[in-house]
Amino acid sequence: MSDTAKNAPVIDAAEILEGILKWVEEESPSHDPDAVNRMADHVEESMAALGLDIDRKPGTDGFGDILTVRTPWGGDGPGILVLSHIDTVHALGTKEGPNMIRREGDKVYGPGIYDMKAGAYIAYYAMRHLIRQGKETALPVTFMYIPEEEVGSPTSREMIKEAGKANKYVLVTEPAREGGKIVTARKGRLQYEIKITGRPAHAGSRHIDGRNAIKEMAHQILKIEALTDYETGVSCSVGTIEGGTFTNVVPQECVITVDIRVPDMETGDEIMAIFEGLEAVDPDCSLEVTGGVDRPAYEKFDGIAKLFDQAKEIAAEIGFDLQDMKTGGGSDGNFTGALGIPTLDGLGADGKGAHTHDEFIYYSSLEDRAKLMLGLFEALD
Repeated sequence: MSDTAKNAPVIDAAEILEGILKWVEEESPSHDPDAVNRMADHVEESMAALGLDIDRKPGTDGFGDILTVRTPWGGDGPGILVLSHIDTVHALGTKEGPNMIRREGDKVYGPGIYDMKAGAYIAYYAMRHLIRQGKETALPVTFMYIPEEEVGSPTSREMIKEAGKANKYVLVTEPAREGGKIVTARKGRLQYEIKITGRPAHAGSRHIDGRNAIKEMAHQILKIEALTDYETGVSCSVGTIEGGTFTNVVPQECVITVDIRVPDMETGDEIMAIFEGLEAVDPDCSLEVTGGVDRPAYEKFDGIAKLFDQAKEIAAEIGFDLQDMKTGGGSDGNFTGALGIPTLDGLGADGKGAHTHDEFIYYSSLEDRAKLMLGLFEALD
């Protein structure tokens, strides 16, 4: 064996974990743009050290910056788009309390480690490993780091769509599912806000004059929750509710937010028609509905199937059997998949507990997932 071969860098799970934990240490809740931008600073510094081209657009509407990184090789033609989000659902301080950063055997805990800082770092590591070997990909690779995916990517979704259209393939570093499966189809997500306006009154002396907005909303909630049908793949969940002022006042207003997952957009159209047709049970109350499609559904079309087959072959060469699935969770891959762009999702680390204080990754998954990402970088042309 030559000295060059002996000194060639290897993919090292311990090295990967060290990098992941640095990213997890930089807590970045979606609604804290300063915290998200500190995370973006860290990513930008890491990518610039690789000699990649950096473009950073200032955040808008109270969200963090959108960071785009591109390899200097491959020209301006279509290539590979890697989508990662650097925001999390966890408040600052979670790493010191509810989900302390720690390792317990094969499990490594921390806020946002599974969803999805491990996956985001794995993609960076795979590119760094490629560059350390003095190699280039056949296609240009563009990395987009999204600052507000956990709240629906309101300021970045149009950029994601445009970037998707400019590329041949999209790789999304969301976490793996159910023991390492990747995602080749996703349900769509609808999101609504419903506001009821009633009539305030003294709850004791003039109760007869009041029209209780919370009571009216209770009728609407029962209708909405009844739309859930597990056989057809529809789930409808009232997630938040606000209403009333004082216990002794008949409440004038009540507001709820609703999350709906649909298996396809034909079903989505049917559900949207129901929401648009909602009417108050009490004619003295008014009802206002706002919302619609948050993320469109997409199925595993031919382009995704072929891309998955390539990934499955790469996994087999690494030494594991890669499986795929459709999931109800949404991601930025919904935007590109729905546009007909071959999209592989769930390429991040295996683990459990997304959006909980028991969130963790499996250390044993890191080497294989990095090798899979590296293999895709090298194989796609």
